[in-house]
Amino acid sequence: MDQPTWLSLLPPFIAIAMALWTKQVVISLFSGIWLGWIILDGGHPIFGLRDALESMVAVFADRGNMLILIFSAQIGSFIALTQRSGGVEGFVNWITGKGYVETKRGAQLLPSLIGVALFLESNLTCLISGAVARPLFDRFRLSREKLAYLCDSTAAPVCVLFPFNAYGAVLLGLLASQNIAEPLPLFVASIPFNFYAFLTIALAFYIAISGKDWGPMKKAETRARETGQLMREGAEPLVSDEVLSLPTKPGIPPRARNMLVPTFVLLAMVVFGLYITGGDGSTAIFWGMTLAVVTASVMYVVQKIFTVHEVIDINMRGIGGLIPVIVLIVLAFSLGSTSRELEAGLYLASLTEGFLNPVWLPALLFLMSAVMAFSTGTSWGTFAIMLPIGIPMAEALGIDLRPMIGAVIGGSIFGDHCSPISDTTIVASLAAGSDHIDHVNTQLPYALAVAGVSTLLFVAAAALL
Repeated sequence: MDQPTWLSLLPPFIAIAMALWTKQVVISLFSGIWLGWIILDGGHPIFGLRDALESMVAVFADRGNMLILIFSAQIGSFIALTQRSGGVEGFVNWITGKGYVETKRGAQLLPSLIGVALFLESNLTCLISGAVARPLFDRFRLSREKLAYLCDSTAAPVCVLFPFNAYGAVLLGLLASQNIAEPLPLFVASIPFNFYAFLTIALAFYIAISGKDWGPMKKAETRARETGQLMREGAEPLVSDEVLSLPTKPGIPPRARNMLVPTFVLLAMVVFGLYITGGDGSTAIFWGMTLAVVTASVMYVVQKIFTVHEVIDINMRGIGGLIPVIVLIVLAFSLGSTSRELEAGLYLASLTEGFLNPVWLPALLFLMSAVMAFSTGTSWGTFAIMLPIGIPMAEALGIDLRPMIGAVIGGSIFGDHCSPISDTTIVASLAAGSDHIDHVNTQLPYALAVAGVSTLLFVAAAALL
């Protein structure tokens, strides 16, 4: 394609619409990839199929993609080991025995509080909060959809508010590339204008405390409370039941430390990895997951819970249970690269250039960033496209940069938060053991409500400044 057109938007939107309608995520994503390459190959379906398959193979050539795929597989090992060793059961017994979590409200607040406390990396936040809270949600008959929502809503929306993590490093670099003399003070000054992030976090805590749900989430909670079905009938969780339901090995006393120690090692290694790599989240989590799995394996062998052979067998079972996640991530990455080849982001960005009314500009940038991130599944890629467009526009019109930056960041997080092809959304479903499309469907009304209020606030902010 010489110039991007509306056809550039068709593949991601077809894939997402099919996934939401049919709930067949794999078929839907591959259809979008195939359609994208048919367009790129001038309408030839056979050449399109060839290049669609090649684009999936190319996913494995990218180091960052491979790290995500590897640590996704390691998550299966980590879950299986901590489950079978009695670590998860011991932790649940300990936290309820101490009286820390005695009610449904406490169980729902737990992942939200963990999400706010772990602001270093969004995928890490989802993984830890999901792993810790999932057995408690099961015990209190809270839906897996609710857990996925709370994990997702206190991950990226929290991380993006801090300059000293991977998100901050990316955003500061992008601001510096736009000849901003002091990017850190400007970024900090723009944080109060990230209305979407603040409102999303506030809504998550309100839902957790009040228990007042609506829409599909209310139906999911009613189902779980009245029937004990944590997922809808026919749901397909991203993690195999063989991993999530793995019981403690017979004759082994449940011990909380068998979950807490590997989890602490994971967190500490990620913090150290982020520091020495300068904010490379994928590498840091890969190092952390590797060390956590090794630590858990050694602990359980030393305690004579497992033999070396059993440790290897449980690791393999855990990895096998994560195959659906790995397939989904490969397809999501492939669709994202196809959208970049189609220049879908640039086409969307070009649509904003005709809207130059200063009052409407932040709101328009918020909405355009949201659509771009939703259709491509990446907030960082949207930052990279929209900030270089928004900053010169704001400077040319004499607009305050703070709400404009907040609008681009907030819109990118909103689109990424809702997108079925976003890695954070996928990881939230994985961490909660939820059906992926059920997570998207139940979360979407909440995200849309927050986005509507945020849009109005951007209009008001631009009018007042």
